[in-house]
Amino acid sequence: MTDKVEAAAQTMIENLEKNTGKSLDEWVAIARASGLEKHGQIVKFLKSEHGFTHGYANLVSIKARETAASPKTDDDLVENQYSGKEDLRPIYDALIDAVNQFGDDVVISPKKAYVSLRRNKQFGLVQPSTKTRVDVGLNLSDVVADGRLEKSGSFNSMVSHRVRLSSADEVDDELVSWLRQAYDQA
Repeated sequence: MTDKVEAAAQTMIENLEKNTGKSLDEWVAIARASGLEKHGQIVKFLKSEHGFTHGYANLVSIKARETAASPKTDDDLVENQYSGKEDLRPIYDALIDAVNQFGDDVVISPKKAYVSLRRNKQFGLVQPSTKTRVDVGLNLSDVVADGRLEKSGSFNSMVSHRVRLSSADEVDDELVSWLRQAYDQA
């Protein structure tokens, strides 16, 4: 955002508290406690029940929906990835256990749709791609795709190779050695 837009938003937030006696966070909590989820419903609620102008109601609704939808921690991000795919979570756990053995410099960095595996740079990623499959992306230099180690193709441009997994038993010595090789190259 531009400095002017950020300044205007901050002024609006300060004026909200000055005019209503409650902070933005307090109004967000009130909006979320209403049980309403749609933007228009929250705006209507704040205008009719609390006398908000449209601008303030819009601001609070946007913030309430952002905080409701945004996971707060890395654990929340991972939980959201495996929501409805709980049978795949043991695959993720086995992968993370294996990768954490590589060294103290491994960084596990959950994102919205996948978990990045980093050292000096990203060496792999773990993504629950379907309800029955986890894909492991690997950055491997000078390694020919063969068998279950396939080129990443359209899966993800941030990695060179992919391995498809449907059970934790497939987190075997072969896969761990590929992960280790990618880690060593990072």
